[in-house]
Amino acid sequence: MLAHPSLKESTFHRTVVLMSAHSEEGAMGVVLNRPMGKRLAELQGEFALGALASVPLCDGGPVEKKQLVLVAWETQENGFRLHFGIEPGQAERLREDDAARLRAYVGYAGWTGGQLENEIERDTWIVVTAPPDLFDLPMDGSLWRKLLAREGAEWRLLAEEPDETGRN
Repeated sequence: MLAHPSLKESTFHRTVVLMSAHSEEGAMGVVLNRPMGKRLAELQGEFALGALASVPLCDGGPVEKKQLVLVAWETQENGFRLHFGIEPGQAERLREDDAARLRAYVGYAGWTGGQLENEIERDTWIVVTAPPDLFDLPMDGSLWRKLLAREGAEWRLLAEEPDETGRN
């Protein structure tokens, strides 16, 4: 899900959100393109010497900023397999097999029942299918522009516009 180019509100301005759950009760996911420039070892001492020490740390969203969400993905022929909100032990096993790439997110993005649907109706979000190469792309400020440009010529023009807020 991509933030609409007209969304100027700082919490979600030019974000890419990977949705992990959506039901009548609400929705949740993580913001993919807000790297913190740190590794998991810098967040908590328990990870400093472990197998997950070098996992990149990202700002996952405005909800529960003290909660850590581990996400792993395995590239497959037709796309990827996602492991969302996994335990550290499972993340270590996936990492050992060299089959998965990992990211750690501080916080997440969440919506109450009907809230996300209302925002989509108001063109706050552009719903897109995650492309097979999603996790091969840089997970930084350029991700929003790259994915939006893929949605067609009109979107490409909007993706190339300078950011008036001074952010990516």
